[in-house]
Amino acid sequence: MKPDFLPDPVLKDVIHIRPARIGDNRGWFCETFNARVYAEAGIDCTFVQDNTSLSAAAGTVRGLHFQAPPHAQAKLVRCTRGRILDVVVDLREGSLTFGRSMTMELSASGGEQLFVPEGFAHGFCTLEPNCEITYKVNAYYAPDADRGIAYDDPALGIDWPFPASGLTLSERDLKLPRLSDIVNAFPVAMMGAGR
Repeated sequence: MKPDFLPDPVLKDVIHIRPARIGDNRGWFCETFNARVYAEAGIDCTFVQDNTSLSAAAGTVRGLHFQAPPHAQAKLVRCTRGRILDVVVDLREGSLTFGRSMTMELSASGGEQLFVPEGFAHGFCTLEPNCEITYKVNAYYAPDADRGIAYDDPALGIDWPFPASGLTLSERDLKLPRLSDIVNAFPVAMMGAGR
């Protein structure tokens, strides 16, 4: 059975994916990625690297991260243990949805995935302890292109599930600039006009 591919109602290029699970008395089986099936749904990436993170405490925020061109990354994200609130922000200058964000809960029990194209910042907040996140990327990690924007930038209007006092962030993520301080991260000429 093929997964359901659903464009996000706010950021149309971001795709929610619900893989089909086949269950029996042993449990279930799920195909989490099939290049041919995903390409037919518009996710035509050559993924080159898989990453996994474990966050010990509920309320851990990682992000909002992106890689600048020419090392921009598309990501296919899923939660393999626990539950997270996944967050995506459109950074494509000139896009109709520039600066807008969307959120989606991903859980190991539900098996949901999120496809985040190039030109978007990505992050998440853990909703319970010991969350494990796995994601595929279509460009190798490039330290010189590693960027981010502040999780608490009021211009983004992100409703985080815990008060600021209940969040855990890295020192690096606490010092990320606001969206207004990012200049031409993803010019329209490179990324397309968006929807």
